[in-house]
Amino acid sequence: MRQFLQETNHVHDGIQQVYKFENGWGASVVKHSFSYGGSDGLYELAVLDTEGDLCYTTDITDDVLGHLEWKDVVQTLGRIQKL
Repeated sequence: MRQFLQETNHVHDGIQQVYKFENGWGASVVKHSFSYGGSDGLYELAVLDTEGDLCYTTDITDDVLGHLEWKDVVQTLGRIQKL
């Protein structure tokens, strides 16, 4: 997945990674004290549409996904890559 990492940003007291796939879809992955699970060292993931905006209408989720371990993030990124 590293080859699809577009940017890394420092957000609040943590990090955001933005991924974009060849199909135009992407994801924002965050971990900070305000994210779902961030205070426990877990990740939050939002699906990004082909314009780079948050998307809540995929088969993957109709919201953000929180409290994810890294393996869950990688699995979800794989699903987004196949949209």
